[in-house]
Amino acid sequence: MRRRSLESNHHEEMEKANGKPPPSRLCFLATLSAMFWIMIFYLHFTVLSSNPVGKPEQPVPFSVSARPQRISEAYEAFELPKMKAPPRSKPSDTRQAPEAFPFNRALRTIENKSDPCGGRYIYVHDLPSRFNADMLRDCKKLSLWTNMCKFTSNAGLGPPLENAEGVFSNTGWYATNQFAVDVIFNNRMKQYECLTKDSSIAAAIFVPFYAGFDIARYLWGYNISVRDAASLDLVDWLMKRPEWNVMGGRDHFLVAGRITWDFRRLTDSETDWGNKLLFLPAARNMSMLVVEASPWNANDFGVPYPTYFHPAKDGDVFLWQDRMRKLERKYLFSFAGAPRADNPISIRGQIIDQCKRSKVCKLLECDFGESKCHSPSSIMQMFQSSLFCLQPQGDSYTRRSAFDSMLAGCIPVFFHPGSAYIQYTWHLPRNYSTYSVFIPEDDVRKQNVSIEERLKQIPPDVVEIMRERVISLIPKLIYADPRSKLETLEDAFDVAVQAVIDKVTKLRRDIIEGREDKDFIEENSWKYALLEDGQRTVGPHEWDPFFSKPKDGNGQSGTIPAEAAKKSWKNEQRSQA
Repeated sequence: MRRRSLESNHHEEMEKANGKPPPSRLCFLATLSAMFWIMIFYLHFTVLSSNPVGKPEQPVPFSVSARPQRISEAYEAFELPKMKAPPRSKPSDTRQAPEAFPFNRALRTIENKSDPCGGRYIYVHDLPSRFNADMLRDCKKLSLWTNMCKFTSNAGLGPPLENAEGVFSNTGWYATNQFAVDVIFNNRMKQYECLTKDSSIAAAIFVPFYAGFDIARYLWGYNISVRDAASLDLVDWLMKRPEWNVMGGRDHFLVAGRITWDFRRLTDSETDWGNKLLFLPAARNMSMLVVEASPWNANDFGVPYPTYFHPAKDGDVFLWQDRMRKLERKYLFSFAGAPRADNPISIRGQIIDQCKRSKVCKLLECDFGESKCHSPSSIMQMFQSSLFCLQPQGDSYTRRSAFDSMLAGCIPVFFHPGSAYIQYTWHLPRNYSTYSVFIPEDDVRKQNVSIEERLKQIPPDVVEIMRERVISLIPKLIYADPRSKLETLEDAFDVAVQAVIDKVTKLRRDIIEGREDKDFIEENSWKYALLEDGQRTVGPHEWDPFFSKPKDGNGQSGTIPAEAAKKSWKNEQRSQA
């Protein structure tokens, strides 16, 4: 037995020496090898790949930022999904693939040259009637002093003007309220040729909220809860909509036919002016078109005040322009307005004094009560008789009179760059000297300049060129009749809508390309508006002294704009009976 055991051990050792393992160990090694390769394939398909085969990447919506609208922050607010790991031989790319962005379908419409609306589609939110139509039905409450019902008639144009003195043309003239842009713009939008019900192809999204009419109801005698109610309600409604989630509202825009200070209440003090619509985090993502924008904020943009002229066809505009070219203008300059005795920095008193002393100046003094200054016919007749029309600041930076004068072919004279040059960059040439005269208000205040002598120094041939430039601008400064459409001309509405589309399109492309504007300073917003295409940086500017206004502790413009807004509202009595 012992010998047999020794022989068996010897036999096993001989098999090992010949390299032949026992069958059971061979099976064990084969199993281990199979498990190893199974793990390799498992890791490859389930761990290293963040996007399972056959499952498309889902677009990620924008989150709402509480900061002002700008490219860098829009990009930061975009939550980028994890991308597939690139090959080790290539540098990593953190940008999201273009097809993954929710607005890419809208951008692709630009490439469709056979579609006349490619890149121009507008989606309009179907707001509950409390945000617009109900206000018009209750029009008697839209103003403390003015019965706005007559001014909301005729699609917001107001009652037709009689032409007894032959100052106007035969058709297209209405007694339009200076704060009626809300309803005029909304009715013009209904005639826009590229409306769509598919928000995924929209170049921009319009919010038909009558923001100006809303705040006008509650500016006097109401607490801040009432003043803010509709704005908060609107934002809550919008943020629940799927269209909002695409860009967090950065593709949305709305119109308010009032000055921006009515919507920029700085605190929750009951004595502070206006509501806080433009300071709401969500609203700061939207673009708001106002008749006067803030130089220091990036979410509002100036559009023209409405004039009295609302043509229904191109021919009406051409006839008016030809008539303005042929007029004989017997006055060198003119001014329509009232002094501001309660405003120590106003130059209106000096302007009125200079006009009274001049033999070539026409003056219409405005004040409470009956006055020719409140008559559209008297105002337009004076402007049509003048080569230059003086346009100092009103109760705030801007005034409707500037657009009435240009409509009459009168060259405007501005005394503050905030009255036009930084306000209406979509509608007016950046080279302001081609269509206007600028006299710094400090020169008038310190009696360093004679307005008459300054204007006489301009050669007659230059005056003629400037007047022709003003007349050529007329189509872009007026709002056409919302019940019709101009054939070839672009009006103020068309210019504004295209500017919004261009702004949103640029933002979307910058997001895709990962372009960030890290050096953006919102307080310098007025400087960015003056940059030429391709420019991105701003520096010291000759107009810095005009916009170095006192600031409060929050870095916002101080009480000066708010006080101006109060005076503007009070002085609405001057022009509306």
